[in-house]
Amino acid sequence: MDKSITLPPNEIFRNLENAKRFAIDIGGSLTKLAYYSTVQHKVAKVRSFDHTAKDDPLYEISMQEEILARLHFIKFENAYIETCLDFIKDHLVNTDTKVIKATGGGAHKFKDLIEKKLKLRVDKEDEMTCLIKGCNFVLRNIPHEAFVYVKHADSEFRFQNTHPDIFPYLLINIGSGVSIIKVESEDTFERVGGSSIGGGTFWGLGALLTKTKRFDELLQLASKGQHTSVDMLVKDIYGGSYVSLGLTGDLIASSFGKSATADKEFSKEDMAKSLLHMISNDIGQLACLYARLHNLTRVYFGGFFIRGHPVTMHTITYSINFFTKGEVQALFLRHEGYLGTIGAFLKGAEEDNPNQYSWGENYAGSSGLMSTSPDLNPMQRARSGTFDMLEMDRLERQLVNLPLLQDPSSYIPDTVDLSEDALAREYWLYCFEEALDGVVKRAVASQPDLPEAAERAEKFRHKYLHKLQTLRHQPFAYGSLTVRSLLDTREHCLNEFNFPDPYSKIKQRENDMALKYFQKAVKSLEELSWEQRQFALVRGLLAGNVFDWGAKAVSDVLESDPEFGFEQAKRQLEGMKALGPPHKCALFFVDNSGIDIILGVFPFVRELLCRGTEVVLASNSSPALNDVTNNELQILTERIAAMDPVIQSAVKEDRLTLVQSGSSSPCLDLSRLDKVLAGVVRERHTDLVIIEGMGRAIHTNYYALLSCESLKMAVIKNSWLADRLGGKLFSVVFKYEVKDVKTG
Repeated sequence: MDKSITLPPNEIFRNLENAKRFAIDIGGSLTKLAYYSTVQHKVAKVRSFDHTAKDDPLYEISMQEEILARLHFIKFENAYIETCLDFIKDHLVNTDTKVIKATGGGAHKFKDLIEKKLKLRVDKEDEMTCLIKGCNFVLRNIPHEAFVYVKHADSEFRFQNTHPDIFPYLLINIGSGVSIIKVESEDTFERVGGSSIGGGTFWGLGALLTKTKRFDELLQLASKGQHTSVDMLVKDIYGGSYVSLGLTGDLIASSFGKSATADKEFSKEDMAKSLLHMISNDIGQLACLYARLHNLTRVYFGGFFIRGHPVTMHTITYSINFFTKGEVQALFLRHEGYLGTIGAFLKGAEEDNPNQYSWGENYAGSSGLMSTSPDLNPMQRARSGTFDMLEMDRLERQLVNLPLLQDPSSYIPDTVDLSEDALAREYWLYCFEEALDGVVKRAVASQPDLPEAAERAEKFRHKYLHKLQTLRHQPFAYGSLTVRSLLDTREHCLNEFNFPDPYSKIKQRENDMALKYFQKAVKSLEELSWEQRQFALVRGLLAGNVFDWGAKAVSDVLESDPEFGFEQAKRQLEGMKALGPPHKCALFFVDNSGIDIILGVFPFVRELLCRGTEVVLASNSSPALNDVTNNELQILTERIAAMDPVIQSAVKEDRLTLVQSGSSSPCLDLSRLDKVLAGVVRERHTDLVIIEGMGRAIHTNYYALLSCESLKMAVIKNSWLADRLGGKLFSVVFKYEVKDVKTG
């Protein structure tokens, strides 16, 4: 054991002093440690003032401490286990438990060491049960957890969208041997088959053939080898393809077939490659037979044999494609190395009902998947160095699908996958880097009374810049790279350094200003004829959406021209349509604070109410950019209701409802919305969905299909994107989509 290892504790064992319970999964070479902790972080709260003076601000903003539940998962080599246990022992303060749940083959071997170091009783859990519990957990809670591996493609990893119903599926766990498990529900699974020919076979035979004792070195040899030097192909027997049987000439007819007759020495690389193909093809065929036997199309592969190795994933993928003629896909998991320890943790935390909550990956604290392609970088063995981390935060509310999605299983929130679009990827990464100075400046300005804010803002800059650099080289680090994931990563990093709402003061000022003009705007609309008013309402809604500090083109204009106003914004727009017949209930996903919500959205909502349509306003649960939050919207609605009898009566009669979306992003994932919102949508028989803003209606949901009528609208506030879509800066996207009777 190397006792001289220096650990970077702030990065690896974060929030250890608040750890409540532990779990550990010890394999043959890797240890996976899990612990649950509470994290203190700042949140921005708004509270309405009693408006006694005319110039009182609308609300006050205060920073408050809140407690967040967080799961930490750390993966490291067994050589580090004693050093890591010593570190935990020295820094463990408030643990609530005297037990550590353990699983994996090494749990017995290290039992005495763990109990001695941590003074915790080791409680062994069934390995297979933990594996399935962990797999269910990541499939349910981590979008883009599963992926297809495509060798030589622009993006090696093709991530799958989270399926609303993860069951049933087949899990092929490849350790020393192979276990094949059919999973039908959270607690219903059975081992339906297996094989003694697995990772141990590859390792053992490989060691005999090549004299190479280390598993990773054996894979490294395989990545450089040519299996055709050792394997007998169909063309070696028949001189070409076997047409009547549909066999191509380059198909392996006999693994190691040439070694019986060829009078020559074979290279270690070629033998390792042939062996890898033999084992992988055998496992692939076995997986296909069991998938067909049990009529399953979702087949996940995991275990020590996989571990993110591209050569292994490619050979298994090729085998599956060949034997099923493309009907079944080989699916791999971003966090398959953590399945056992996640399951062990869940077994120890059942009293807290962790499965009753939704969880989200914290990008600020997670390492992210890296390419391990030997040809790209021979030195890059592990996914992110010696230590690998995953962090997940417990969300305040359960997240579910929007009931109005036409086909939840095929819904993809994001419009462009930057992992596959290199030109778009480079532009948006550059864009976020360029915007970083402005974000840092606003973060500091949002906390003028805290002298250490500047230092924290610089730490944020460093962390987010590092994330952007990682994503430039590893665009698949956190799943599909999208504008949404770049924005979410930035929000996570801001929260990491206690900047929960950098735009709070800007939003407060603009809300105060816009309210002064609300009655005037309503009066001018009432003076118009019905048809003129419909066009004016849509024009006003889109004009209001121009005012977005999150868009650099707009923030530049707003900073350089304070007089840039609502009427000027209207003149920038083009391409309008009028509203159709009344609906029963409209669900409106709103966007920005200030002019957008007060002078754009509310007059539009007012018209819908007057036409007899109930309205549900869905806003962010917590801050992101200058988007209006649910707390802010409650106060704004109360103030507007005091000025406007139409809004006032609608609130009293429950025809205007405010609901949290469950989101804290400028973009919108309709498969992860607050369960309460989904209930309201069903109860109100919602027949119109309105999605406003560039983040919600263009970067996400541009192609989303709903089972009711929908209106997606936004002003394009980015010149590059406008050019991509064939328009120009401040052009309008206005998509009114009617439900397809055949499919809806």
